[in-house]
Amino acid sequence: MRLIKNFVIAAASAAAILLPPPAKAGVRVFACEPEWAALAEAVGGGEIEAFAATTAFQDPHYIRARPSLIARIRSADLVFCSGADLEIGWLPLLLQRGAPAGVQPGQPGHLLAADHVELRDRPLSLDRAAGDIHPQGNPHVHLDPRNLVTLARVLAERLAIIDPANAERYQAGVEAFVSGWSARIAAWEKRAEGFRGMKVITHHKAWTYLVAWLGLDRVATLEPKPGLPPTSAHLEALLDRARTGQVSAILRTPYDPPVAARWLSGRTGLPELVLPYTVGADGAPDLVALFETTLARLESVRRGR
Repeated sequence: MRLIKNFVIAAASAAAILLPPPAKAGVRVFACEPEWAALAEAVGGGEIEAFAATTAFQDPHYIRARPSLIARIRSADLVFCSGADLEIGWLPLLLQRGAPAGVQPGQPGHLLAADHVELRDRPLSLDRAAGDIHPQGNPHVHLDPRNLVTLARVLAERLAIIDPANAERYQAGVEAFVSGWSARIAAWEKRAEGFRGMKVITHHKAWTYLVAWLGLDRVATLEPKPGLPPTSAHLEALLDRARTGQVSAILRTPYDPPVAARWLSGRTGLPELVLPYTVGADGAPDLVALFETTLARLESVRRGR
């Protein structure tokens, strides 16, 4: 029995040696936000192992550089983030704690979305009294779906540099994505024609790109200044404006504190609309659903007017 057992073990060991090693993802992507992990998967397909450092229920401005994130970034081949200082409080620390040379700033494995699209809300002057402003401009660029076409192409170029063996697959992946995505944008813009001029109040300026793309009219924000919580005086002023300004809705992200929006909604009857903001929120398991759900919720307000 012992001889048979030894023979079985030896045979199994030999078989294991002869079998090819399990397939490894071509590129390990450390994405600061879920939208960039989703875009990497859409372009790279099976050659990509994407990890998102944040969720749809976390404010990406305020994340701790946890040991688990340090461990993740140490094995990354590509770091893909929003940039424009959105992650200034935590990404530099992660990069300093042992991230590979190839994902450091200036390297092909370091990709910031804000470096490749036109930024909105560039401040005319830098004054901390103006609140938590971003000197380079608004970093929430993913909420204009047209930006994703540009970024998908940049991403495919970076993937081809990092993983040249699969360059043709990345090229095919990005062409398929851009073709399908462009058709969806055309359909979304047709659906959104009735939104133009719709007046909204937002919690934060996270919606700048969505507002511009859809032609909405943002008349105010719940934050008196970016990053500062609403004050009683500011909310009272908004109350008067909401009652007289034909505002259609109050928009907030899943991670925005709900108190101010609910206070204003309760006193004006305006709907408090929680839009997905990014992949992983309710109704937005992927990039397509992110925009489909956003439009559907805005349409529900338009029908109710």
